Amino acid sequence: MRVVAIHRDAVVVTSRMWQTTATALRAGGEAMLIDSPYFPDELEVLPQVLAQSGFEPDALLATHADWDHLLGRLAFPGLSLGVAESSAERLRAEPGAAQRELRGEDARTYAVRPRPLSLGSVQSLPVPGRLDLGDARLELHPAEGHTRDGMAIMCPHAGVLVCGDYLSGVEIPLVGDSAEDYIATLARLAPLVERAEVVVPGHGAPLARDEALRILDEDTAYVEALAAGAEPALPEGRDSPRQRELHRAQLT
Repeated sequence: MRVVAIHRDAVVVTSRMWQTTATALRAGGEAMLIDSPYFPDELEVLPQVLAQSGFEPDALLATHADWDHLLGRLAFPGLSLGVAESSAERLRAEPGAAQRELRGEDARTYAVRPRPLSLGSVQSLPVPGRLDLGDARLELHPAEGHTRDGMAIMCPHAGVLVCGDYLSGVEIPLVGDSAEDYIATLARLAPLVERAEVVVPGHGAPLARDEALRILDEDTAYVEALAAGAEPALPEGRDSPRQRELHRAQLT
């Protein structure tokens, strides 16, 4: 697990599995943790690691309802989990799906957890909308297309955009729901990226603004080609065997 400070009020934790990111933000004596690492040992030490950096979360957020973004409750079982209204609806429509998928992945990776995942108190947040963090305010923006739910979170005072499973430097765009929605989300993210100093994707290293804009252009071209029924080239630097496998699956 890697921990990087990207601002005095923002720390990114990156899991060794899939380079999954979790972002801690703070302002006015309060802190929030967005998304989560994967492995049990990472989650076990996460509270101590964040506390040593001066971040003690008061609440959890998840960018969307895919199971690998919901594991913050295993590290902080007493905290509530905030999600977009669309994610809350998905969790209600698919009861137990995240837990089943986690058990399946744990069986594949031989991960053993001290307790099963419980989502506890899930707070449904209106998106688009705003959320107070101490004396600052986070912006919540809709982000559908990778899944049918989700949100991107802009933290203006830190210049940080947490965008969920978009704009990854290590993954191709994974269109799980709608190419048209995915393209619309990329268009919605463009002005947010312009405002940001650092963009944190759900998988991969935090990105400086110019790098994020380059990836946004590449991803838009890739998904537009998919939507048109063409076979797009893999973005530069994202042509590993695993990404070629995912690419082929999207063409079928």
